[in-house]
Amino acid sequence: MANNTEFIRVVRFGVCGVLATGLHIVVAVVLISHAGASSTLANTVAFACATCWSYLVNTLWSFSYSLRLRNVWRFAAVSFGGVVLTGLVSYLAHAAGAGPWIGIAMVVCTITPLTFVTHRRWTYR
Repeated sequence: MANNTEFIRVVRFGVCGVLATGLHIVVAVVLISHAGASSTLANTVAFACATCWSYLVNTLWSFSYSLRLRNVWRFAAVSFGGVVLTGLVSYLAHAAGAGPWIGIAMVVCTITPLTFVTHRRWTYR
């Protein structure tokens, strides 16, 4: 039973990640195309929207936890850490001569599981 519950959490976390990415894209495109925002501003606002949405959905659906100030700050810390590590992994892949697709694959295969485990063991404990 516990393994099945954990598998469901992982799948839900993945679904939330894909949907958060889609939300980021939609917000950025709308702001750039229809509001004349710069790419930097559009992506910053889109990231904030996707992160807020991700917090709500992951908290309530993926981890079946209640909304609390404590886990907001922990979620934000894990998200910030994920952004920093994403930059580092991307930089290292580029410095090693890997193409952009390899860098993306490395980020997805390392940062995604790391953030899931960190949320599971720290954000929502």
